[in-house]
Amino acid sequence: MPLLNKTRARSEAPYQSPSKRSAWSPARLALTAFFAMDGFLFAAWVVRIPDIRGQVSATHSALGLALLCLSAGAVATMPVIGRLCVRYGSKPVTIASVALLSLAVPLPAHTHSVLSLGAVLLLFGAGYGAANVAMNSAAVDLVRELRRPVMPSFHAGYSLGGLLGAGVGGLLAGTLSTTWALALSGALGLAVTAAAGTALLRGQAGRPAQEPATRRTAGAKAGAGTGAEAAGKTPATPAPGVARSVRLLVVLLGLTALLDAYGEGAIADWATLHLTDDVHATAGLAAAGYAAFAFAMTAGRVGGTWLSIRIGQTRLIATGGLTACAGMLVVALAPSVAAALAGLVLVGLGLANIFPLAIAQAGAAGGPRGVATASTLGYAGMLIGPPVIGFLADAVGLPLALTTVAGAAALAGLLPFAVRSRRPVAASH
Repeated sequence: MPLLNKTRARSEAPYQSPSKRSAWSPARLALTAFFAMDGFLFAAWVVRIPDIRGQVSATHSALGLALLCLSAGAVATMPVIGRLCVRYGSKPVTIASVALLSLAVPLPAHTHSVLSLGAVLLLFGAGYGAANVAMNSAAVDLVRELRRPVMPSFHAGYSLGGLLGAGVGGLLAGTLSTTWALALSGALGLAVTAAAGTALLRGQAGRPAQEPATRRTAGAKAGAGTGAEAAGKTPATPAPGVARSVRLLVVLLGLTALLDAYGEGAIADWATLHLTDDVHATAGLAAAGYAAFAFAMTAGRVGGTWLSIRIGQTRLIATGGLTACAGMLVVALAPSVAAALAGLVLVGLGLANIFPLAIAQAGAAGGPRGVATASTLGYAGMLIGPPVIGFLADAVGLPLALTTVAGAAALAGLLPFAVRSRRPVAASH
């Protein structure tokens, strides 16, 4: 009897036995380099936000609207990239997307009004959103091949890139102009794209693939090697009940990612301003704040694979959400730089594995389009975050506005319990 997409089994069984393939194959190394470069380029932009805000003479609200354009470009691009990954494979789409991001990152330094800043951030966001969907789609394929939950390790590469980008940006903040800093970052991005892209194209991860939710093993008996899939024909559509369950699962996972991304986006867009304006930190210490956050996320994600096996993915997400909630309250309400930096470390550790685990599970359930759907919802957190916090900052002050991140983190920790209860089970005819 044909089996229809054992979604629950697909998210757990692949991790029960290791692959014979090398754990650190050239494809995995290359993909990790892309994640790291993505984080580096984004951090290079983040640490220069205060300078660019002064350059365009923006209020909190105006800057929030400009930052909204970055998220809008990302969210608008993601569904299209999911379809391109299904058709052409995630490898070439990853290479093209990171190249676009590298070309876009120097542009904000050449803007002199909020309107022009918003326009170039649309392009920056398009490259950033495209890269994230394509890279995560390739990572989901590689996780399936390796049969181990290594998705946090890719996002550890992103966090490490963010740490390096923030660290280098902070060190050079007083000696290198914003124009030169972003231009050199973009050039480095193109160089890494050329080198890592060559290795990635030689690997196997990221080939055009059909979503797991649409696959079925055909044949009159279980285990038969005939049918549409064996004949190379288009797989049959799953039963409506299974399809609805998969869609609901992906949406719930996307909402979990949304709440996490709201917090990550808030730290990226507003932490340096909070440290300089409210806690009265120097520009170097403000950059160190984001670096501390990125370092904590890197450390959390390095151990994410081990922790997800040890305590389970649901418990890991729940613990992380509550930890981030406590840390963000310290960041927002702390009267000293030292306390705020300690809070940022807690936030980084707490948020570290929520997004990658949510995206990995969405990809296991729905393939590249599942990744695109969950990523679109996830990055909607970055879409609504900048204007919400910006307007709240003008109304009640930036510290109180940032406490909304604590609430989002707590909810992100609780939502996976609803996800687990909605996970579809095996269906058969």
